[in-house]
Amino acid sequence: MEQSVVGIDVGSHKIEVLVGEVSENGGTRIVGVGQAPSRGVRKGVIVNVAEATAAIAEAVARAEQSSGYQIERAYVSINGAHISSRNSPGVVGVSRRDRGITAEDVDRALEAAGAIALPQNQELLHIIPRAYIVDGQNGVRDPLGMHGFRLEVEAHVVMGSMTAIQNLTKCVNGAGVEVSELVLSSLAAGASLLTNTEKEMGVVLVDIGEGTTDIAIFIEGTVWYTRTLPMGGEYITNDIAIGLRLPPETAEEVKLRYGHAMMAQVAEDERFTISPYGESAPVVVPRWKLAQIVMARSEEILENVQQEIKRSGYDGLLPAGLVLCGGTALLPGFRDLARDIFDLPVQIGVPQGLGGLADKVASPASAVSVGLLKWTPMWEDGGGASAWKSSRASWWKRIGSWLRALMPG
Repeated sequence: MEQSVVGIDVGSHKIEVLVGEVSENGGTRIVGVGQAPSRGVRKGVIVNVAEATAAIAEAVARAEQSSGYQIERAYVSINGAHISSRNSPGVVGVSRRDRGITAEDVDRALEAAGAIALPQNQELLHIIPRAYIVDGQNGVRDPLGMHGFRLEVEAHVVMGSMTAIQNLTKCVNGAGVEVSELVLSSLAAGASLLTNTEKEMGVVLVDIGEGTTDIAIFIEGTVWYTRTLPMGGEYITNDIAIGLRLPPETAEEVKLRYGHAMMAQVAEDERFTISPYGESAPVVVPRWKLAQIVMARSEEILENVQQEIKRSGYDGLLPAGLVLCGGTALLPGFRDLARDIFDLPVQIGVPQGLGGLADKVASPASAVSVGLLKWTPMWEDGGGASAWKSSRASWWKRIGSWLRALMPG
């Protein structure tokens, strides 16, 4: 038996809609892909409702045409500088000690962890358990069935601007799609790229998009820290536009075709031709000059990520290093630059283990949209402190009711 799931990644550069079929054993087959240039989205947030709605609708229509399904509901990515997070404890008494800890007890503990004083205009997005404590016993991964009087949970709580959430939801609804859940982009990317071993050891997922850079730190199998920085590949493009006096669209093309993040790896005699503002004839530019621009801004982005990791206090707990994704991670030399800065293992993450149209999404730029399809199974099978631990049978019954997102068209 397979269930259809839809993921919509609303990025600052492109909108990507994936239709997947998830099997009971957790396998994912891509059956539809739809993309459209992003409009009305800036640094991860909606700045023009009409334009963003039209762009989402365009990508949805292409995914419907590709898959043959009519899309009704979807998991949708969210990011932006308005996102904030904190680790919060929750404590409850066990309702029926003779039966052991139940799913209802776990739910109440998580609700207690989420009952924090939210800043004005903020709304809860995720309450993700890190670990449980039963009657003072630390390090409990799954408390279900354990006997005790007191259940505590340490949870990672993610919040976002109510205004940004409402505007994003309005745009998706305007495109004819109901939002099943808003999922933080870095968590979705982690669902598609990270192995259980990496998450157990300690790893950082860094998603460098067009307008934002999303960071998620995974330790002991679950999320310990998340942050969104308001900078991304667009900064590099803007620097190229200014430095070489090019229109933004041309600067983006030059970045993708000739850009390099390690100036030392570019041959001195490499050249390319551009047509800058104010010049009547084309101009020949040394590629090292472009690499100088790209490298400077790439260093700044990565150094900001490094500072954020140090600020988390977990920088010494990451032996699995960094996994990079997002379109910017594809720049030649970017991985080497990251290795030099962090002095840790660095990988470029590419979604793996997919069937169907897998070749269409075999890129770091599609990590979020693929992860949206895997979001619920991630928390079922991750082996960490999951809020929804249950048998496979009951999980499948729930996913059947939650994710009936599509009807054959």
